Amino acid sequence: MIAGLVIVVSAIGFPLLTGLRERMRLSQAMREVEREIHQARQKAVTNNRAMRIRFNCPVAGQYRVVELIGNVSAHAAADNAADRCSTATYPYPAADRDPATRPNLDGPVRRLDPALRFGAVQTIEFWPDGSAHMNAGTTPWALLPVTGNAWTVTHTTVGFGGTSYTRTATLTVNGIGKIQIQQQQ
Repeated sequence: MIAGLVIVVSAIGFPLLTGLRERMRLSQAMREVEREIHQARQKAVTNNRAMRIRFNCPVAGQYRVVELIGNVSAHAAADNAADRCSTATYPYPAADRDPATRPNLDGPVRRLDPALRFGAVQTIEFWPDGSAHMNAGTTPWALLPVTGNAWTVTHTTVGFGGTSYTRTATLTVNGIGKIQIQQQQ
């Protein structure tokens, strides 16, 4: 009788605990991405240099804060190069801090938990005044809208009976650099 009760309670409790653990992983990942975005904005303001945060760079599930090699009005070809997140080409930490030999402020490559992935994403560019911009096919890049632009991270897991569950968290950044996280079920 007690063994049966333990089995029933376990059958009910296990999925609840698993769901809680997965929500915590997603929440932690979003806080890490949010922190990296804040640091990119702070670097742009304190160093008077435009900074970008690139997602799925160099590969899916990774992201990196990089210093603009050109400037906001005239990007250098390397700013948009596919290898811009490569630590072999652009090491972290930089070899020197001489502004004439940029980039000097690139951060390390960050990785999402392997069970998580970014949705469709776009690079964010922070200017020295703290404003946030996105590529709209123009140079300089367009200011993010007042309502913000959304970046998502999703987690898909397979539960009992092969049922698939997807949890999504959305991070919104607006033109003045305000960041909000919203976790959905």
